[in-house]
Amino acid sequence: MSILIPDSQRRTLDEITDRLDLGVGDARAKRSAFWIMLVLSGVIAVSGVVADSTATVIGAMIVAPLSTPILGIGLGIVSGRGALILKSVGLVAAGIVLVTLLGVVIAQLLPNPVNVLSNSQVLGRTSPTLVDLLAALATGLAGAVAITRRDVGDVLPGVAIAISLVPPLGVVGVCLGSGAPSLALGAFILFASNVIAMVITGVAVMTIGGYNREALEDAPPSRRRDTRAYLILAIALVVVAIPMVLNSLSSLWSRQIADATTSWLAAGGAQDAEVTSVGWSGDKVTINILGPEKLPPIANLQSAVDDLVPWDPQVIVVHTVGGRQTSG
Repeated sequence: MSILIPDSQRRTLDEITDRLDLGVGDARAKRSAFWIMLVLSGVIAVSGVVADSTATVIGAMIVAPLSTPILGIGLGIVSGRGALILKSVGLVAAGIVLVTLLGVVIAQLLPNPVNVLSNSQVLGRTSPTLVDLLAALATGLAGAVAITRRDVGDVLPGVAIAISLVPPLGVVGVCLGSGAPSLALGAFILFASNVIAMVITGVAVMTIGGYNREALEDAPPSRRRDTRAYLILAIALVVVAIPMVLNSLSSLWSRQIADATTSWLAAGGAQDAEVTSVGWSGDKVTINILGPEKLPPIANLQSAVDDLVPWDPQVIVVHTVGGRQTSG
């Protein structure tokens, strides 16, 4: 514990409670600040997504206050305070609804909301992989350490940027408002994985820091540790990890299929052809090719793909005749 949270820099349980429990101290001021900053961060995030502006989205990450109730869930689990858990979960759920509705409303104001679905802010948040989960765990760990130590509080803006809580919700709303529920689900999985990672790492760090012993030392039996919260966390982690594993495998297979297609084209004398994209739809894989009029037999490509992917997906080749030209 002395390495992770030195005694000289360790915040007390009362200090952490004051930071993470919006119901203690000046509760009215805390709650008003939370809702004002949440609305503003939601508007900023959705505007950044619609405008495809990375700088604007980063601004929303810094302003967003959702990490407070999320870490409050972790504190409630560690301290055995069921009321704090429920209150924090309620704030997170209300935040989800608010930011999603902002995204839906703003999407309806666009002349052609479908165009937004192809920008980088949307595409980068609708197919989360295990790499995103790993980053969320590392970022959550940094946030938990920062909240328990007095000397590293300056890293919290960086944590807010890395964990990215409000922008995925903005994407959820924009996608729902644009009639793309499958993309909205992918963005929500990214948000959920970030939340779960932050709660898990928060619980781990606060437990290592001894806050559980401090909170439960003189607590009544009704506040003793309840393992159900830990079980729910484990189940939630598995639930969000499954689609992320599938997305990771899909990304890996797409790269392998693109390489196999390039080899297939070269072997068939179409070296100048180019694989522009590889996409999945159920048990079908669609390969877009830009190249000369004649292509090698597709049966050879189907055989190569069958060797790569376990369930032998049907290969569909979308062939655009032509080539790339540059001036000069």
